[in-house]
Amino acid sequence: MSVIEQRLMEAGVVLPKAAKPVAAYVPSVVFCDRLVYVSGQDCRKDGELLHQGKLGESVSLEEGKACARQSIINCLAALKYSIHDLDRVKRIVKVLGFVASAPGFGEQPYVINGASELLIQVFGENGKHARAALGTNELPFGTPVEIEMIVELKKEL
Repeated sequence: MSVIEQRLMEAGVVLPKAAKPVAAYVPSVVFCDRLVYVSGQDCRKDGELLHQGKLGESVSLEEGKACARQSIINCLAALKYSIHDLDRVKRIVKVLGFVASAPGFGEQPYVINGASELLIQVFGENGKHARAALGTNELPFGTPVEIEMIVELKKEL
């Protein structure tokens, strides 16, 4: 078991298999052998969304954070799909979080902290990343959160 997967397990996380795309894309793409672009992932666990709806309406801030945590777990599963070993990660470069938001809801950064905090817990300093947390009026399938990320890989020996 990789060091990163051991840390995930200590955090109570078992990675699922990468979700099958619902449209014409792949879970993740390795670019120039050093960067991985991970497609947007929602908050499904065992095939079901943790919550549905919008933050500030039918989904609470704490529920939104849990959704962001699950979305980043799904991103890590998609990453593992392409690189097979999470110990190859040099650093998390960027996280882009989308939050389905009711009018007037402006706490998107706190929602996406659910993802960022897990990345820092698991990857340490290498988990600190650039980030955007954007509010939007709708997300596919009623998911309250969708996250994508960019990851830098270690040089292969």
